[in-house]
Amino acid sequence: MCTLADENCMMNSWDDAFRHSKGVEQQQKTGFFNHNFQMEKHNFVTIADLSKEKIMYLIDMASEFEKHPNRELLKGKVVATLFYEPSTRTRLSFETAANRLGARVIGFSDAKASSVSKGETLKDTILMVSNYADVIAMRHSLEGAAQYASEVAPVPIINAGDGAHQHPSQTMLDLYSIYKTQGTLENLNIYLVGDLKYGRTVHSLIMAMRHFNPTFHFVAPKELAMPNEYKIYCREHDIKFQEHTAFNEKVIADADIIYMTRVQKERFSDLMEYERVKNVYILRNDMLGNVKENMRILHPLPRVNEIAYDVDDNPHAYYIQQAQNGLYAREAIFSYCLGITLDDIRADKTIIG
Repeated sequence: MCTLADENCMMNSWDDAFRHSKGVEQQQKTGFFNHNFQMEKHNFVTIADLSKEKIMYLIDMASEFEKHPNRELLKGKVVATLFYEPSTRTRLSFETAANRLGARVIGFSDAKASSVSKGETLKDTILMVSNYADVIAMRHSLEGAAQYASEVAPVPIINAGDGAHQHPSQTMLDLYSIYKTQGTLENLNIYLVGDLKYGRTVHSLIMAMRHFNPTFHFVAPKELAMPNEYKIYCREHDIKFQEHTAFNEKVIADADIIYMTRVQKERFSDLMEYERVKNVYILRNDMLGNVKENMRILHPLPRVNEIAYDVDDNPHAYYIQQAQNGLYAREAIFSYCLGITLDDIRADKTIIG
């Protein structure tokens, strides 16, 4: 098996060769969608270049799917889910979204059960699966793996998480959840709590919210503080932010959204460091006595112990509904990637039930 450095080296070599073979056509692909709007291939790899209009367009699509999630819009299509890292909610959400839209699902949930265990490269796996599937949703431990896959694959690639980098489909369900609970994405106080160093969900959320004049509050111990690159990104895009090490009732009193994250043991090379920080911030029910009425608590899940179970019955808790919203957001993503428009969804005659 390749080491992380070896795999990155090979990806770079393949990337150079592929760009050379594709010439100008390949160089024209950029950013979030990697496509001209009329092209058939719509990748969903990074949130960074998603416009405000496109965010609202996808939210409108998700809203339509919430009204009628069971359809046959993707009947005859095959969706591949390739999960090189463990996942429950994301994988099941993608597979359920595909099934509820009438598609068939293939793929793997453990790379050890695939030809990857025999030494098959990422490029070869993507090209092989592209022979069978109309769209690929993939999670990988390497940052940039989904971007690379999108450049070699003849079918659309959806990034279901790449290392500590980005998680754009999670961001879409987060945006949809925020919009549903707040009635807007504009001018919100959003508190990001916990593992901000390795948390790809919070990194993507910062980029997506740049259009909506948020004020972010980064609440983390110094070992898990928001990386400088994202603070620089905030300054470059005039995103207001404050940093906190304290986490108490007073700190969170002005929050519209509290976005909790778990400390990710699998990202730590030093387990002693993990033990030092794993229980630093725990949200308890007795901390919520003075929060704003509209405040909602989000979490990308899985939860370990950073939200006490006595919070679950509090009306401010929204993380279970948030996970359900992932179905509608991912139905929207599949449809968009496969060239189905909002007008197509509204005019759809294949609704079941």
